[in-house]
Amino acid sequence: MGNPSQPLHTRLTELLRCDYPIIQAGMGGPGRSELCAAVSAAGAFGCLGMVKEKPEMIRTEIAAVRARTERPFGVNLVPSVTDPILLDEELEACFAAKVKVMVFFWDVRPDIIDRARRAGCTVIYQIGNLADAIAAERAGVDAIICQGFEAGGHIRGKVTSMVLVPQVAAAVSVPVIGSGGFGSGASLVAALALGAEGIHCGTAFLATNESYAHEYHKQRIVDASSEDTVYSDVFAIGWPPQSPVRTIENSVTRLYSDNLSGHGPDDFELDVIAQDGDEAVCRFSTYSPLQNMTGDLEALALYSGQLCGAINRVRPAGDVVREMVNDANHVLARLHLLK
Repeated sequence: MGNPSQPLHTRLTELLRCDYPIIQAGMGGPGRSELCAAVSAAGAFGCLGMVKEKPEMIRTEIAAVRARTERPFGVNLVPSVTDPILLDEELEACFAAKVKVMVFFWDVRPDIIDRARRAGCTVIYQIGNLADAIAAERAGVDAIICQGFEAGGHIRGKVTSMVLVPQVAAAVSVPVIGSGGFGSGASLVAALALGAEGIHCGTAFLATNESYAHEYHKQRIVDASSEDTVYSDVFAIGWPPQSPVRTIENSVTRLYSDNLSGHGPDDFELDVIAQDGDEAVCRFSTYSPLQNMTGDLEALALYSGQLCGAINRVRPAGDVVREMVNDANHVLARLHLLK
């Protein structure tokens, strides 16, 4: 940890050169340059969610962030679900653009970690269980995002963050970042108490003005209670078999309410229900509704963590950061930890 008189200054803020130990989740699709830049400009750490994106888009988005802010940011990729040729092109685009921080997820890939470190990058890996955390540290990562079961989007493990974070923090020496259910100042303080040195927030930033999520998706998060989220793998097209996600209940999850697990991409017919520009989007795919999409958005993957029950409006990402920090300081003062 950092200076006890400055509890929001941790090894993570030193590592990432940001003011506050708050990382915006990459969120492939919604996590584009406007959101990333807004979060970083507010003093937290923004990430571009560039999962399976073409290198041309990655270069454009990196340049767009830099045009909006001079603050540090990272790029999020998912090596194990990306075609190897495309992954190579993605990495080279990031390295050529001199991206300082790479954030990876899903299977721990020592070869990718080594490659990014040799390119001069700080490497953060998102994991969902203790074994993967230990493997990631052994492979040379600089920090670990510890994702709990209550998180939104693709979920790697089956243990809640309250239980998993302290286990991981006790087992590794690199900074640990809590993920899943975190999105407030109080939860930031709780993460620090559990041994983490920051938090990783997706749902809290998805429902912001700058998010590239469709307004329909944002409003569903605002309207949802925590009990409205569903853990399933019925949104399977585009990822390996049995890759569970947490989404807001919709017509698809209701249809499969008695059969939510055990599915893979080959179990479903390619039924086009929406368009993303010129690209067809199928029912049961891992696509979530984005700003330029048209079609049956209700039936797409409405990613959200259980935190949705605490979100009651869409607002600027910078306001989300500032409220988290102010609330954290108030909580610390109430606990007599901040003079």
